[in-house]
Amino acid sequence: MREDNINRTRALFCDMLNLPRGKYVPVDVAASGAIGFARGAFAVSFDRDLLTVPGCGFYDGLPDMELVLDKDRRKSWQPNTEIALGNLQVDDQPFGLCARSQLQRTLNEWQSLGYRPMIGLETEAYLFQRDEDGVWRPYDTPGAFVYGTGPANDPLGVMDDIWETAQACDIPIESMNGEYDNGQFELTLRFTDALKACDDAFLLKTMAREVALKKGLLLTFLPKPIPDRGGSGLHVNFSFMDQNGENVVAPTGDLSALARNCIAGLIHHHPALAGLLATTVNSYDRLGPASMAGYWANWADDHRLVTTRCATKSPKSARLEHRMADCATNPYLAVTAVLQAAKLGVAGQMALQPAEDLDGIENVRETRHVPSGLDKALAALDQDEPLRQAVGALLCDGLLFIKRDEFARLEGKSVDEVRNFYLPFI
Repeated sequence: MREDNINRTRALFCDMLNLPRGKYVPVDVAASGAIGFARGAFAVSFDRDLLTVPGCGFYDGLPDMELVLDKDRRKSWQPNTEIALGNLQVDDQPFGLCARSQLQRTLNEWQSLGYRPMIGLETEAYLFQRDEDGVWRPYDTPGAFVYGTGPANDPLGVMDDIWETAQACDIPIESMNGEYDNGQFELTLRFTDALKACDDAFLLKTMAREVALKKGLLLTFLPKPIPDRGGSGLHVNFSFMDQNGENVVAPTGDLSALARNCIAGLIHHHPALAGLLATTVNSYDRLGPASMAGYWANWADDHRLVTTRCATKSPKSARLEHRMADCATNPYLAVTAVLQAAKLGVAGQMALQPAEDLDGIENVRETRHVPSGLDKALAALDQDEPLRQAVGALLCDGLLFIKRDEFARLEGKSVDEVRNFYLPFI
C-alpha cells in the first residue's frame, strides 16, 4: 500500500458498445505499464453472446491484447483506488478495434495539417427509480422544468453528489442543469484537448452511473428511454487552434474556409455518420424531423434545429457543434467520426451549401436526412468507403458486425422491449 493509501488500480478501456471494461490490479502490477485482456472482450454482445467479430481472433483461440497504460493516473471515486487509462495494442501495434487509438491517429493527422482540435462534449441523461414491483420507472420530479436547478428538479440530490464527486476526481464540469423533461439532466464538460475531453466524458458517464446506483437509482444515457419525452444526445462541439494558438473557426467573425470545408464534409457524409454516432436501435426513436437532434443534413449559425450549429460571435470561442450523436456511442468513436468527416471535407475542398434559414420545425429546405433505422444507417456506413477508411477499417468492420447482430436480435421487438434490453448498460 502506498503512502497515499491507494492500494489498487482500476485499469479501464471503452469498447464498441460503450461499456467500461477493465480490471482491478495491485498498484505494482499497473506500474509495469500494461495489462492483458482477451481480444474476445470486443466480441461479447450486450446479452453475453460471443460473436465472430472481425479482429477478435474467434477462430484463433481469442488471443491476447494489451492495455498499454498512460503514465499519468486519474483520481477515482472509489476509496483507495486510482484509475489508469490507455490504448490497446496487439503485437506492439495499435489494435484496430481500439477507438482511443484511432482518435489519437486522427489528432496526429490534424496536427500534420497544422491544427490542434479542441473538444467540448455535452451529455444528457435521465434518472430512473424502482417501483414497489422492482420495475425501473422515471424519476419522480413533479416540479421539474428546463434549466431547473435544486430540489424541484432533483429531490434526492443525485446531481449534487455527481457534481461533488466530479470535482474531487478532477472531471471538469462546465455546467449541470435540468433538461427539457422531468428527470432529465444535462452534464456539460469543459472545452479541452480532444483526447482529454473524451477521457473525461468516458469517466463522467461511468462515475455518474455508479454514484446513482449507490443511491438506488439508475442514470441512463439511452437516447430515448421514455417514448413520449425528449431524447438525450451527445453534442460534439469542436474548434481548431493553429500553431500560434489562435482559434481558426471564425477569426474575423465569419466562418473560415477551413470551417466551411469541415461543415461540408459533415453534410456530405451525413447518412454514414449515423452508423457511427447513433449506434442503437433506440437511437432512431430520437432522430426525427422537428426535433433538436441531428436529423437533417444541414447547418446554420446559432440554430438548434440543424445538425451542425455554428457559434461565431466571439472569434476566441467560436466553435462548430454537431448534434447527431448520443451517449450510447463510444465518445472516442464519436469524436473520431466527426473529425474525420470534417477532414474529408477539407481534403476535398468541399463547397458548403447555403445555411438553413427556415424554422426547422414545420419548414426546412433540406431533403437529405439520417436513415430511418439502425440497419439502414449501418448500410450507409458500409457503402461510404472514404469515411470507413478514415475512421479505421477494422473498427468500422467490427462495429458493423456487432451492431447488425444487435439489430437482428431486436427486430420486431416493442419499444419497451428495446428499451429494457439496453437500459441496464446505457
